[in-house]
Formats: sequence, structure tokens, C-alpha cells
Amino acid sequence: MNELSRRSLIKGLTALPAAGMVSGFPLVARAAEFSLKYGNNLPLSHPLNIRAQEAADRIRKESNGRVELAIYPNNQLGGDTDMLAQVRSGGIDFFTPSALVIATLVPAAAINAVGFAFTNYDQVWKAMDGPLGAMVRAEIAKRKLYAFEKMWDNGFRQTTSSKGAVHSAKDMDGLKIRVPVSPMPIAMFKGLGAAPASLQFSEVYSSLQTRIVDAQENPLPIIQVAKLYEVQKFCSLTNHIWDGYWFIANGRMWESLPADLKKIVATAINDAGMAQRGDISQLNASVQADLASKGLQFNQPDAESFRAALRSSGFYKDWQGRFGKDVWSLLEGAVGKLA
Repeated sequence: MNELSRRSLIKGLTALPAAGMVSGFPLVARAAEFSLKYGNNLPLSHPLNIRAQEAADRIRKESNGRVELAIYPNNQLGGDTDMLAQVRSGGIDFFTPSALVIATLVPAAAINAVGFAFTNYDQVWKAMDGPLGAMVRAEIAKRKLYAFEKMWDNGFRQTTSSKGAVHSAKDMDGLKIRVPVSPMPIAMFKGLGAAPASLQFSEVYSSLQTRIVDAQENPLPIIQVAKLYEVQKFCSLTNHIWDGYWFIANGRMWESLPADLKKIVATAINDAGMAQRGDISQLNASVQADLASKGLQFNQPDAESFRAALRSSGFYKDWQGRFGKDVWSLLEGAVGKLA
């Protein structure tokens, strides 16, 4: 992605796009042998949609117009729960749920969100492109869905606070922090001694502003878009949870495609996913610089103190039991001993 594209992307992330499909979808879609719909929850300018449009263009070209892929960004087809139901029923053909979203249907999919499991992207892709990812894809297949081989990136989650920088686990003690309405992050922050509060994202800014909570956690682009730097002073690069998007297809639709078209679609989508991973890496670097220029103070904590606290609190043992030893061993094969 060149510098102009990155600037346009970052600018676009600060505003919601106008309603409508991704530009460039051909008017002659009805003439295609297979007209497919893809829904997601991200703005038009996000790397996921930029690369998905490239994949759609490639699919149309390489299939000689036999396959047309229409992209519906920014929750145009409903929220995550709605789109997950639609891709299962065949109402839409493709969807990119985050791991925590699809985990409501496939519990094993939440394995990549274990707190402080991954310390860097080398470990993430070793796991998700390897045996752990293959296991999750097999579990997704049991639900009559097809998950493409390459997972797309949603980034590491970071911790911001108005009270002070988080240098180690002891700085979490008693910290009032907003977390998503999801059992794993709630349990993780309790295990670190914090006081997590489950709030909808729409409530985050006002809750930080009024000090109902002192801290929150999200990927850097979300911190930028939501202007949380206006009500937070510190950003600790805790990398406490990594999350990604599974690019999934309705199983019946996927099986209906001829083998040659399956190969074209899968290759285009997997290649686009690999390119999107690089985009997110570049975006995070530019977003951090932008947030720093707005006064947010950054620091890099040592992950091991957090892992030690989670071991002693029983967090890892508890979730090892929930996932099962086979799934857990695949995770530890990529990241080392946790429990």
C-alpha cells in the first residue's frame, strides 16, 4: 500500500461511508452465472474492504464474468449476529466474522483470543496458518460453513487509561476497565486483579469521560476512530488479545460451485487476505504516530508479568478445561507453555 493509499485509508476510517455497495460492482451482475453477496461490518475504506474489492475484480476477470461478487460493507446487511445467521441460511454467501463472533456458533474459534497467548505476529500466523487454524476450520465446517485457508487480520488489542501507564500486571490491580460483553476478556481482566465492566461500545466514550471507568481496550485504529485519545492519556501496548476475521462461505453455495471456479475464488480471497495482513501492519504504525501527535503517551509492557498473574489466578487452567486438552495443546505448540 503506497503512502497516498494509507493517508486515504486513515482519513476514511474517521467517517462512515455512504450507503451502497462497494464502488465498481458491475451493472451487468444479473448476467453472471453465479451472483454472490458478501457482507461485513467495516467501513468502505478499511483494508479488508479494499482488498476484498480487489479479490472481487480478480474473480470476475479470471472467471470471464461467470462469478460476480457484490460487497456490502458497514453493517448494511445487519449486525454480526444477523449476518452470521444469514450466511448459515444462504441469505448471503460470504461473511467475515471475527473469531469472537463466530465462537458463539463454534466455541473452539475463540482459542486465538486467550489472553496474552501471542507475543508477536510470527506466533499468530504460525498458529492460524498451521494446525490450530486447520482445527478451527474443521470445526466451522461441521456447521455447514466453509472457512477459507487464510485468516484476515483484525489486530492486537491495546490498553488505554486516564490514570497511568500499565507497565506490568500489578498496574491492573483495581483498574476500572471497560471490556466487551464476552466471558473470556471479563475472566482475563478479573484474573489480573482489575475491575472489568461490560459495556456496549457506544457507551465507551461517555463512560471514560465521566469516569464510570478509567480504562478500556481496543485495537489502535478503533482508539483513533472513536477519538478516545480525547478522554485517555496513556496507551500501553499490551497486545493482550489478538483477533482476526474468518472469511466464511455458505456451505451449500460453496459446494455448488464448479471445481474450476472454486479454485479461482479461493485463490483470489486467500491472496487478498495475505495482502490485507500487510496493510494492517502498516496502518497500525501510522495510527500510533497519529495518536502520539494528539498527546497519547505510549509504552511497551513486558507480557510475562501478565502471563504469570493469569497462571496464578487459574485463568489458563480454567480455559484449558473449557477448550479441551487437544485444542489447548495446538495453541501451546505455537506459543509455548501457558497453563
